[in-house]
Amino acid sequence: MNPIRTIILLGLLALLVLPVEAQRRLYNQAELAELLYAREDSLELIPEVTYRYHVLNHERENSIWARHELYQLVGGGDANTGKEMLGMVEFFNRVKVHDLGIGDTLILPSHYDLDHRAYAPFPRHYEGAAGFDKLFIIHKGVQAWAAYENGRLERWGLVNTGTVGTRTPAGRFNFNWKEPRRVSTLSPPGETWLMRWVFNFHHARGIHIHQYQMPTGAPASHGCVRLILEDAQWIYNWADAWVTTAGSGERGLGTAGGRILQQGTTVLVLGDGEEPLAAPERFVEVDGTPALRVVELPDSPYDVPPGSGQQVMFDRQRTQTSSRG
Repeated sequence: MNPIRTIILLGLLALLVLPVEAQRRLYNQAELAELLYAREDSLELIPEVTYRYHVLNHERENSIWARHELYQLVGGGDANTGKEMLGMVEFFNRVKVHDLGIGDTLILPSHYDLDHRAYAPFPRHYEGAAGFDKLFIIHKGVQAWAAYENGRLERWGLVNTGTVGTRTPAGRFNFNWKEPRRVSTLSPPGETWLMRWVFNFHHARGIHIHQYQMPTGAPASHGCVRLILEDAQWIYNWADAWVTTAGSGERGLGTAGGRILQQGTTVLVLGDGEEPLAAPERFVEVDGTPALRVVELPDSPYDVPPGSGQQVMFDRQRTQTSSRG
């Protein structure tokens, strides 16, 4: 008998990786984007997804035939179709199917080819954000981001936040300035750490979101928030920068260039103290069945404490305006 090897399902972390560099696996960002964003449907038409365990087994204890039966199961009886849909299975389970053997356990979704929001660790509707035309959320516990428009989930994706000693600050912020390309001030001598599609949300500390290489496990940055290329570019074009007396937030315009007239899109950084030491846990078990872990959001974005002095100032102005009204 082969020993039973159970793959612990920390789910929704792509297995699509480049060769190991410095003992780290990195997301293949182009393949991950193709898998996640291949289909777009109306939010109201996306069905709810349920999950179940599947143990690879075969009466002859033949792993090849066990995998063939998995292909048929995923493909609705057609093994070839099942093979084409394996990307989502591997995505959930952080494993290549051809590496599986008898006794290995997978989580299988009830649907494999839906709009990516069907598999989001964020609620599809956020009532507390209904009054925000745009709201951007980073959750450090699940290492993921979400974009809401008037409380409706528009898009979500994966992140790497700051590692031990350089944690990404939590709280409520706003997007400030942005630049399509920027060299990190933390670049060591002789190296150039090029960040692409940079959007700042903590001007005093220089904390941004941006595209960069992304390990597939725990937080990895020096405080900024790393994204895959397609996500970083999408957010860059979607979110609003601040407006100052010197102009908009393009190309790193700081407060030295003028007084802030209008804040950019509100940013919430949640899950402080929940940063995983390895891959984030994205499933919980309920009555013996796997269920997607969906984060709980505050009743109102304004319930999240301000994360910088800039936010304290604008909170004071907002309160004064409200009291006069």
